[in-house]
Amino acid sequence: MRISPLAVDALLAAALTSVAVLLGPEAARQGQNPLDASAYALVVLVHLPLVLRGRAPVVVCGLGHATWVAYITLGYWPVVCSFGPMLAVYTVASLHPVRISVPCAALMGGVWIYAGAVSHTDSWPSVVGQAVVYPAVLWRFGVLARRSAELTRQLRREQAELARREVAEERGRIARELHDVVAHHMSVISVQTGLARFIFDTDRQTARTALDTIDATGKEALDELRRMLTVLRTAADDAPVGPMPGLASLDEMAERVRTGGVPVALTVEGTPRPLAPGAELCAYRVVQEALTNVLKHAPGAHAEVQLRYEPHQVTVSVTDDGEGVILDRVRTEGGHGLLGMRERAKLYGGQISIGPQEQGGFAVRLTLPTSARAAAQGDDATT
Repeated sequence: MRISPLAVDALLAAALTSVAVLLGPEAARQGQNPLDASAYALVVLVHLPLVLRGRAPVVVCGLGHATWVAYITLGYWPVVCSFGPMLAVYTVASLHPVRISVPCAALMGGVWIYAGAVSHTDSWPSVVGQAVVYPAVLWRFGVLARRSAELTRQLRREQAELARREVAEERGRIARELHDVVAHHMSVISVQTGLARFIFDTDRQTARTALDTIDATGKEALDELRRMLTVLRTAADDAPVGPMPGLASLDEMAERVRTGGVPVALTVEGTPRPLAPGAELCAYRVVQEALTNVLKHAPGAHAEVQLRYEPHQVTVSVTDDGEGVILDRVRTEGGHGLLGMRERAKLYGGQISIGPQEQGGFAVRLTLPTSARAAAQGDDATT
């Protein structure tokens, strides 16, 4: 369960208040005025605004220092109330630009000098050194934290943009190929179909010629589609020319993974039936990517592949019991492998869930709707 930033700040404020209160009795041993009820009330008021440091850091810094000045003016030991202002200066530097954070750091240094003057100290070199070094160090750490956070956000934006661009480019390339292959042939078929319907009863010979043209054009379109798909496969991953893999090849895939050192159990529920080639390829690729992730991120884990045929959908799931690798795999969620799973599922109207299991390990579950018509006809012959 993730704790909200506000709760974290509240716990931090409570912790610093407790440390300050415990440090209070030390004032008398340091030759300072002992803290009374008013002093402890001011200690709490200095640290209380830290609960909102993430939402209004400059305001919190100002309130903390103002209360700290009142505490010092009453003659109490300044060190007890210094923790809150220090954290406030760091917070401003980690969230705001230099033009805002530098004055806040200077304010802390000025209050430190004021504390030395009020206490009539004899060790001014030490007071001045602390007034310079403490704010400077806190400011520097805050600036480094802000730059690190900015770089992290920029890197995430660039990675997301790169992934979106690559997906868009791939979709555009495939769309252009499909348009070049299909548009012309479908236009010819549409025109010839209209002609054949119009003259079917009056000019049988011309109608027959139109039907022959439709037949030839359709076959040519199918041939070009096959060539295009072959080019896409070989250009992308040097896949051999041949039938697309499907669910019938899961046994071979599982055996290959077993030889890689991951025990794989494959179970099939329901009555196997032919599916649309695209749906079969989608399910096959998702299982392939999931098992590849097990090989890469959970060596030695046991994996289980379940394939279930249902009346109107098919479900495949890949689960493993890998330990100590969940965080690495979750971090790869923006990677092309998991992104490809989601894109394939979306393309075929399916639903996919990817993530760690409560009992340990990782799980990928894909549900794809099936076409009764494609199943009845054995759609494999169409592409």
